[in-house]
Amino acid sequence: MNITFLGTGTSQGVPVIACDCEVCASRDQKDKRLRSSVLIETAGKRMVIDTGPDFREQMLREGIKDLDFILLTHDHRDHLAGMDDIRSFNWVHKRAMDVYGERYVLDSVRHVFNYVFAEYKYPGIPEINTFEINEEPFDAHDIHIIPIRGFHYKLPVLGFRIGGFAYMTDMNQIPVSEFHKLENLDVLVINALRKHKHISHFCLEEAIAIAGRVSARKTYFTHISHLMGFHESVNKTLPEGMQLAYDGLKISTNE
Repeated sequence: MNITFLGTGTSQGVPVIACDCEVCASRDQKDKRLRSSVLIETAGKRMVIDTGPDFREQMLREGIKDLDFILLTHDHRDHLAGMDDIRSFNWVHKRAMDVYGERYVLDSVRHVFNYVFAEYKYPGIPEINTFEINEEPFDAHDIHIIPIRGFHYKLPVLGFRIGGFAYMTDMNQIPVSEFHKLENLDVLVINALRKHKHISHFCLEEAIAIAGRVSARKTYFTHISHLMGFHESVNKTLPEGMQLAYDGLKISTNE
């Protein structure tokens, strides 16, 4: 399984508009962060988790010309707003894009992109097939996927496990009952917004604690804000086997 970090930033990305902090002014490309998303390639299939506002730029940067389906973690715009740009894949592959999400997430898709589902469709709009999921495991294009429940303050969100890889973003709470789904992981990706505690995201200390409990072979932190500090400086402080992810990072798992 091959994973590409398409974006590792928060809802505002890094640099933040109108911010003149040292991190936003950094010339290190690892301090430049688009909105969070990952591309997963396994068993001859390609999927993306979340289609934020930078989806088009991310697809072009990575030269992606084939995409089989999309998984959505929740309905916030920094994880959803780029959905319109699947039109190019529709055109190339002559088929609708399969999109998997919880009911409230798919309801948001239908609301935000109402023209996609209108009775009289404008020519050239995206074509989407929606599939409702919950906390139960499911198969998408012959790929077995295990949803993992978490909470983004009070909003229920889903992480996803595929083989030995798990991706969990925009969470500040994981129910104890879900931890068995994270056993024997090769790679864990989990959000770590900043160093100080936050109302709806794990801070770095909390994310490190979760990673220590899960004991994956390797842990990468994502959904990182400019308040975290410089990429290289923070990485030097992290426990062995843990590091900040960065945009364009490519990794592989053993499964």
